Amino acid sequence: MGVVRACAPPAAVGAASAAPSTRDAAQTKRSSSRTARVLVLGGTGRVGGSTAAALSKLRPDLSILVGGRNREKGESFAAKLGERSEFVQVDTRNASMLEKALQGVDLVVHTAGPFQRAEECTVLQAAISTKTAYIDVCDDTDYSWRAKGFHEQAKAAGVPAITTAGIYPGVSNVMASELVHAARSENSEPERLRFFYYTAGTGGAGPTILATSFLLLGEDVIAYNKGEEIKLKPYSGALNIDFGKGVRKKNVYLLNLPEVKSAFKILGVPTVSARFGTAPFFWNWGMQAFANLLPADLLHDKSKVQKLVESIDPLVRAVDGIAGECVSMRIDLECSNGRNTVGLFTHKKLSVSVGYATAAFALAILEGNTQPGVWFPEEPEGIPIEAREPLLECASQGASNFVMNK
Repeated sequence: MGVVRACAPPAAVGAASAAPSTRDAAQTKRSSSRTARVLVLGGTGRVGGSTAAALSKLRPDLSILVGGRNREKGESFAAKLGERSEFVQVDTRNASMLEKALQGVDLVVHTAGPFQRAEECTVLQAAISTKTAYIDVCDDTDYSWRAKGFHEQAKAAGVPAITTAGIYPGVSNVMASELVHAARSENSEPERLRFFYYTAGTGGAGPTILATSFLLLGEDVIAYNKGEEIKLKPYSGALNIDFGKGVRKKNVYLLNLPEVKSAFKILGVPTVSARFGTAPFFWNWGMQAFANLLPADLLHDKSKVQKLVESIDPLVRAVDGIAGECVSMRIDLECSNGRNTVGLFTHKKLSVSVGYATAAFALAILEGNTQPGVWFPEEPEGIPIEAREPLLECASQGASNFVMNK
């Protein structure tokens, strides 16, 4: 699993199924005489930097633009990636700056979170305006469905786009889709789908991920029970789940994650939930304490949460140094006829694995697999059924355990 596999050269973005008029418009940005250009926004952060590094290893022929606000940090990182990489100074909140940065770009990868409490899809709108293919690593339910609201605009512009295209959500959605597809192909009807996630510490994924966790503590958990939407308390409902070799049993707790709603609506499974846990044990205790004790106005205020994260960041780094960066996912599917299947994914470093996961979605779009429009990973127009296995193979680079349909 540790060998880097090169992926096929990209087809013209949008070529898989766009109508001639939209396809021609989308392809004006590309020329067969040059390599594809990928802009990674948030490229100086943990997730964006990991994605850029994975792309450069999987496809050395790509031109990778590292997008961010810190020029010194960005130019230093781009130099390490190699001669096909360069830094582009861009602020994701500035629409005109975004559109300028997207000129001549084939795909934009939006990793500049947190996505919680964001009221506009500025990057997606700029991508549609400039006819640039798009993916994001959004992990917020409201934001992902706000992005989905631009589906018709993206379709009309011939722009393929995928939201929630990271590791979880993202790879986890594709794993769930494969389990559901396999069950239905054997005439089994799925009844309950459960997502379980574990990371050691923060997984070494940086302050943005920590801010995301705190913001999620301020949201009611949306889950589904026998077709009915239910609201539950965040970081409640503890379960002890076996994540397989190298991780084994860990406590996990309810969180409001976007794959629950997308799996319910797209895969048609009537009962869906998601739980997350971490280690050492006092991180779980701390998360529960934050959920119960911190003022609601703080957990709903992104700027206040980010200041809190900055203040405790040295402690978090110290604990991460002891706890490690392991990430593990377990997807459980139960069917009406008693057929139960599991998907397992474990990697020793979340900070590395998230890059390969996001890069796998980026390459799927560059290879022409995605139709114009805004899609969730479960939708076959976004990731076709036949493209799921190659995507999972690409995303599982370096995984210590990856098992499907167990």
